[in-house]
Amino acid sequence: MPMSVLSRRADFLAANRGLRIARPGFVLLARPNEGQGLRYGITVTKKIGNAVVRNRMKRRFRELLREALPTAGLPDHDHVLIGREGGVERDFALLRDELAAALTRAAEGKGDPPRKRR
Repeated sequence: MPMSVLSRRADFLAANRGLRIARPGFVLLARPNEGQGLRYGITVTKKIGNAVVRNRMKRRFRELLREALPTAGLPDHDHVLIGREGGVERDFALLRDELAAALTRAAEGKGDPPRKRR
């Protein structure tokens, strides 16, 4: 099953209304996309670091998703990874395990409780 990349802001905002699973290195958002196939997006904000750090994090996330989504990803869902502060330094194998656990939780429909509004 081919994967496509989310590029429109509306898709990212829609994913934000879906299931949210937080892990130490990232937050995974998963939301059904009405039969548009397996899609993924990556977000790393400027709070994380400079461009070099953010790009390294995005490369690591891209590789994680390429590896995990074809087998463990939810069919016809959008998957968005949001980078968190410690995500760049974390061991790659640890990130891989965390992503596998997060995808399992998403498949079971178990998200974290909604965040409180600021």
